[in-house]
Amino acid sequence: MNKFSQRQDFGAIVSASILFVVFAVIDPSGWLSRSTFGNVFHFSAILGFLAMGEALVLISKEIDLSLGSIYGLVGVAFITLAEPMGIVGAFFAAMVLALLLGGINAFIILRGNLPSMIVTLSTLFAYRGIIYVWTGGTVKSFSEDLREHWLTRLFGGEFFGIENAVVWVVLFLFILNTMLQRTRTGNHLLAVGGDEESALSHGVNVVRTKTKAYLLAAGLAGLSGIITLCDKPQTHVTLGTLMELEAIASAVIGGCILTGGRGSVIGALIGAFIITSVRYELIALGAPSAWFITFVGIVLIVAVLFNQVLSRSLRSSA
Repeated sequence: MNKFSQRQDFGAIVSASILFVVFAVIDPSGWLSRSTFGNVFHFSAILGFLAMGEALVLISKEIDLSLGSIYGLVGVAFITLAEPMGIVGAFFAAMVLALLLGGINAFIILRGNLPSMIVTLSTLFAYRGIIYVWTGGTVKSFSEDLREHWLTRLFGGEFFGIENAVVWVVLFLFILNTMLQRTRTGNHLLAVGGDEESALSHGVNVVRTKTKAYLLAAGLAGLSGIITLCDKPQTHVTLGTLMELEAIASAVIGGCILTGGRGSVIGALIGAFIITSVRYELIALGAPSAWFITFVGIVLIVAVLFNQVLSRSLRSSA
């Protein structure tokens, strides 16, 4: 039990368990239903991609405020290019765009030695503005033929009654967690975030390591946008607005600390589940939308305090 309590995602696991029980008590018929779980898991998966990407960036002691705009721009690119290029061509073009956007963030921040918060706040607006300029405020939806394409069904359909988005996020969770815990790249991310000078002295390429984090975060955000539109092939220019803040909140709730060097992609996905569950249940209970915003703010502060206390406790134990 003592070892379990030292996990980075310990607070998120406990919080998710408590929320599950509370919702089951106050709204058993609404919460404990197949349709509710299907919706909550689906939207948790969509947000979870961004949260896991944000977690990798936070672990490297950086931050990315542009993920919501990347999610929206890549999604719009995918649905706009699907007609002239076909679904497969549009998919690859959209994913290349996602990596390009992440690369732009990394290049300006790391080569220009600029604060990541300022740069990604700027690109948040820039990427969102590109959506408006490109589309003129109107985005077309998929035709019937494109909706039935095998790639659309692969990302947006179901697998034995389970939304494919959930299957994909679990697959990427396994890959990213393995990378973080068992590979040199994951070790370098944790080392750079924990002590950049020490990592540099041990031969770690700091710029390359942080660039990987930005590319992975942008790629995951772009993939999430594509999966969203494969499931619901119609969108608007506001697609992804404010999702970057929910992704950051999810990652922090899941055990990431803003000072870097510590975090969990499992916790980030659990954090996305917590945020999505609360939003869904508040809507089901007829609560004002402001309650959700208030909840996210309060829980984020509590999570930051809890993570700081746990981090100090682990350092003193070491």
